Amino acid sequence: MPTPGFGEASRRGASPEPPAPSRVEAVQPELAEYDSIRRREAVIVVMRSGSTLKETSHILKVIEKDGFKAHLSRGEDATIIGVIGDERKFDGANFATLPGVERVIPILKPFKLASRDFQPKDTVVRVDSVTIGAGRFTVMAGPCAVESLEQTIEIARSVKRAGAVILRGGAFKPRTSPYSFQGLGRKGLEILAAAKKETGLSIVTEVMSVEDVPLVAQYADILQIGARNMQNFNLLDACGRQSKPVLLKRGMMSTIEELLLSAEYILSRDNRNVILCERGIRTFEKYTRNTLDIAAVPVVKKLSHLPIIIDPSHAAGVRDYVPALAKASVAAGADGMIVEVHSHPDQALCDGQESLTPQEFDALMKDLRPIAEAVGRDAR
Repeated sequence: MPTPGFGEASRRGASPEPPAPSRVEAVQPELAEYDSIRRREAVIVVMRSGSTLKETSHILKVIEKDGFKAHLSRGEDATIIGVIGDERKFDGANFATLPGVERVIPILKPFKLASRDFQPKDTVVRVDSVTIGAGRFTVMAGPCAVESLEQTIEIARSVKRAGAVILRGGAFKPRTSPYSFQGLGRKGLEILAAAKKETGLSIVTEVMSVEDVPLVAQYADILQIGARNMQNFNLLDACGRQSKPVLLKRGMMSTIEELLLSAEYILSRDNRNVILCERGIRTFEKYTRNTLDIAAVPVVKKLSHLPIIIDPSHAAGVRDYVPALAKASVAAGADGMIVEVHSHPDQALCDGQESLTPQEFDALMKDLRPIAEAVGRDAR
C-alpha cells in the first residue's frame, strides 16, 4: 500500500484511485518545477583579462537567450559570470568559443549559488542604514523573547547606547517544552515595530511557519530561520520568495555543508540577501548548552561569499561564558554577532540564564572594539 506523503492526502476511506496517467499526459506543474531545479547545472564563465564591456554584454545576452540565469561579478583582476540552468541544455564547449571568454569551469560543490566559486566577491547585506559584511562587525542585541512594550523599549534603548545597530527579539518562540512561553505572536511584532519607531533600530525576529512569512515580513527587517527549522524546506522556499534579508541559523546537529545547502534553497528563489549564523552544535559536553564551532567562521569564509555571524548566547547557555565567545568570534573574522540582553535576566520568560544585563553588554562592547581594530574590523 502506498504511504501518504509529500502533500499527498491520506487515502483512508477514499474512493478507488483513478488509473495511472499515460506517458503522454502533461507532468504536474509542481513536479515539473522540481525536475527543473533538480537538473540545474552551475558553471562560471571567466572572461579574459582586458575583455570589453561589449563582449561581456554579448555573453549575458546569449546566457539569457538560452534560458539560463546569469550572475555577474566584477573583480579587480577578472570578470566572472555565474550561470545556472538546465544541465541537459548547457553546452560548455559552445560558451568557451564566444569572444572574450577565457575558460568555462563547472562548479562541483553541491551548493552552487552559495559557493565562492560562483561569486568570488563577498556578499554585503544592507538593512536600512546598516551593513552586514564589508569588514564590519555588526551587533544585533535584545531579549530572547518580547515580553512587553516597556521591557522591549527599555532594552532597545540600552543596547543602542552600547553600540548595537539591530534589535533582536522573538515574537514566535519554538520551545522544547509545550508548557514553556511560546511568545506573543502578532502582538510581539507590533511591540517590535514600536521599539523601532522609538529607537530607529532595525528588527530581526524569527519566523516559524510558511503561513507566518507575510506577517513577519510586514514588521521585521530581517527574517530569522532558527536552528530547529534550518531544514524546513518549505519555510526556506517561502523566505526565498520574499525580498527581506534572511538570517539562517545552523542546526544544532547539522554540518557546514548542510547549512550552505539550506542557504541554497533561499538563494535559488532569487533572494540573495542571506546571512549565516553559527550558534553552536550539540556535542557530548555538558557544561555548556552547545559547543561553539568557531572554526565554522573561516571554513564558511573559504567556501562561501555569504556573511556569517555568531550567536554566543545559545552556544554558551551561561552568561558568564558569553563575553569570551563573543571576543573569539571577532578574532576569527565573523561579520557580527547576535546576543541576548535582558534588564532583569532572573525574571526573563525565556533563556534568562544566558542573557547579559545591559551593564554587562555595555562592558562587552567596550572590550570588543580594540579586538576588532586589531583584526581590521569596525565593531558597531
